[in-house]
Amino acid sequence: MFTPPRYSNMLGIGFAMAFSLALIAPSSASPLPGPTQIRHQSVPILGVTLNKAQQPVGIVMYVMIHFQKRPDHDGLKVQFRKVPGRFGPLARKGVATAIDRAARAARLQDDSWTVVLEFPYSGLTMFGDSLSAMVALSVVALAKGETVQYGRTLTGTITENGKIGTVTGIPYKVYAAYSEQLERVLIPDEPHPLDGEWRIPFLMHVSFVGTLEQAYQGLTDHPLFPNPVSP
Repeated sequence: MFTPPRYSNMLGIGFAMAFSLALIAPSSASPLPGPTQIRHQSVPILGVTLNKAQQPVGIVMYVMIHFQKRPDHDGLKVQFRKVPGRFGPLARKGVATAIDRAARAARLQDDSWTVVLEFPYSGLTMFGDSLSAMVALSVVALAKGETVQYGRTLTGTITENGKIGTVTGIPYKVYAAYSEQLERVLIPDEPHPLDGEWRIPFLMHVSFVGTLEQAYQGLTDHPLFPNPVSP
């Protein structure tokens, strides 16, 4: 079994490699508390790490999202399992903030939500916050009884005014998604100056999004808001 060395964080999401990428271990954490409306989805996350030659490369990994709507209204609760893999401080803060912003933008009350996130790769740590928009909109979809379509992903943050925030490392992430045959990648419509000029791989479906409405529609094929009722 190939065991890669420990890599440092580069752009966007970095992964501290301490075990084989081929291993996806089951969680040994306790299950979600309570019996009310529990939903789950595993979603692809794009990141950048270093290869053996210490060159930046894109990577696709998955995060398992467990969503529960509780009977109480004691506030949004976002929990991060520490095994098999871990979430770094910036990832935890970015995700928790993005979920709250996405819920408000979608006009949903999140004070009865419990969200548990699992990074199912033993010995790995996820850094950075460019996963935050993808996780947050996936949580909103679960809250609405919808899901992200298979093979689609988004990289970016959610800004305070409810837009998709720019992140670095987009070319590496798009090429990784292409190599893993993901169907569609959504990226911020505002490029980061560090990324420079790059070309979209042939036949790769890349969508530039600036608003949460655009991103949610692209991920789920559903509108963020229900259609208005005609008078």
